[in-house]
Amino acid sequence: MGNPKHTEVSVARQSPQRPDADEPELDDTTGVAEPDDTEDAGRASTSADRSLWDEVRIDPVEIALPAGTGFTLRAYRPAGELTPTDVTERDQDDPFLARRQVIEEDDETVVILDEELAEEFAESDEDEPSRRRRDADATGDSETDETDEDDEDEDAADEADDEEVPVFLSHRGKLLLFKTPESLVSFIRSGAPNDLSQLDSWNELSERVEPADIAPLDEDTYELDLVVENLRGGHDAWDSTLLIEAGEIARDLSYALRLPAVLDMLSAGSSLDNLDEALRATVSGGIGGFMGRRRLKKIGAQTASLGWRTIVGKISAVVDWRD
Repeated sequence: MGNPKHTEVSVARQSPQRPDADEPELDDTTGVAEPDDTEDAGRASTSADRSLWDEVRIDPVEIALPAGTGFTLRAYRPAGELTPTDVTERDQDDPFLARRQVIEEDDETVVILDEELAEEFAESDEDEPSRRRRDADATGDSETDETDEDDEDEDAADEADDEEVPVFLSHRGKLLLFKTPESLVSFIRSGAPNDLSQLDSWNELSERVEPADIAPLDEDTYELDLVVENLRGGHDAWDSTLLIEAGEIARDLSYALRLPAVLDMLSAGSSLDNLDEALRATVSGGIGGFMGRRRLKKIGAQTASLGWRTIVGKISAVVDWRD
């Protein structure tokens, strides 16, 4: 699970049946139909529309939740180039999170109630220089090891900064979802604050985007509203593509919106991650697919549906619907 988004799973789709090339297609009124350029023109238009998104490296996304379906934007950038969304205000509105923060702050506070104990602390501070001298020789050899560990930590930090991570059209820890392409474009052009405005291509997008451009690809369309019901149907009814794509968008959202509870539920080794891996194996086919189906049989449908109901609920709670 190194990357924030799993490898895309492509599902073959059969092309619709077309008349044989040697047989002219008949028109109801005139006999032989004239060649229809509408389909080719539409395909060319769609291709042209994608050029904007390719240039700005941002994509429109459609997400269906129990409360409705909305459009938003998503991009991937190196972590070192992004400022994470500010969740301070969001967490303050959550009474449970606010209470936990107060407890954590109290745990870090040191209160001395005994005067004798206070004197002991003072004496230990006075003895600190001599103790440091005594321990200097013993710790001399370990300084090199500590330096090596610091270098390794710096290398790991550099690698983390270079890793591409997701960022959404969000603000203060809330995902902005729009019911129509027109409302999304109106917001983009408005200059309102959001987390994507830090991208160097944001200004270009705001100047060029049109409602017709808000046409997400199939792989950028997610149906989180169907996940729980599908899992309740039992192993034989599970839709691998639906569930795999749900896991991808849930991981992206939980990272970008800073939802540690959701990240934990989908982390490597968790029951829902095991479900995801087994589903991917079934799609791959072969012996791996056979083993994946066996692993799926061991995953409880009720446990999986309850887990995903929690995830969908937590994501829904941080959505800011815009009409």
